[in-house]
Amino acid sequence: MRIDLHAHSTASDGTDTPAELVRNAGAAGLDVVALTDHDTTRGYAEAIDALPAGLTLVTGAELSCRLDGISMHMLAYLFDPEEPALLAERELVRDDRVPRARSMVARLQELGVPITWTQVARIAGAGSVGRPHIASALVETGVVATVNDAFTEQWLSDGGRAFVEKHETDPFEAIRLVKGAGGVTVFAHPAAAKRGRTVPDSAIAELAAVGLDGIEVDHMDHEPATRARLRGLAAELGLLTTGSSDYHGSRKTCGLGDFTTDPEVYGEIVRRATGAFPVPGAGGASGMGGVGGTRGA
Repeated sequence: MRIDLHAHSTASDGTDTPAELVRNAGAAGLDVVALTDHDTTRGYAEAIDALPAGLTLVTGAELSCRLDGISMHMLAYLFDPEEPALLAERELVRDDRVPRARSMVARLQELGVPITWTQVARIAGAGSVGRPHIASALVETGVVATVNDAFTEQWLSDGGRAFVEKHETDPFEAIRLVKGAGGVTVFAHPAAAKRGRTVPDSAIAELAAVGLDGIEVDHMDHEPATRARLRGLAAELGLLTTGSSDYHGSRKTCGLGDFTTDPEVYGEIVRRATGAFPVPGAGGASGMGGVGGTRGA
């Protein structure tokens, strides 16, 4: 089985619609793909409707968190999307995205960058607006060559000249909320130092102590030595280890399935979840899940 547990659509900051994402995942030879848009579940219905035979969809989200001033992302899998407490927190985070993005555009304009809010809003479309959309506007105007080049201290990285903080969930609270909604939590790209400051291993140990299920080890922003260190840490803490592309369509260079998760780890994630089942495509079967949708519905 080829399993990719981290992918984004136009519901947040990817360039594929949810339908295109699952079709492309099938064409890439994946057996399982997770839809993990930022702080939103809006892409679920479209992805499920377009799910090709032989491909299983894991519903999820990537939650924006902050610990001791350091931005971090928490992947949440197979939670009940209608559970009130987690839903309210996701809405709080999403509601802060537009004013924050507007403020970042204003800061860039003050720095002499010729981008506009209209341009950023066009790029974001119906998605949850965020820094990748602003980075794409910087690429369009020729300020930087690639989206990744915008995530520096000169521009949009944490603490950068145009950076503006937004509401982000305390990761300990995120774990509690996801668990309360029947989901499973995996710390996304925990050592991606090129994105900015990362939390220390001691913080990961504290998160593990309150119920963190795993860490994303095999990721494009982790060098081989970093992956080896994280595997050792995960073994020490009893955490699952996942691998994922963090696919964003044409916005990033990594392709679907470039990094994958071991089938046994996937099976354990499904076993631990009580909020929702993986959704098999028409005529397909996950081999580990059940009937699609919320468990107990």
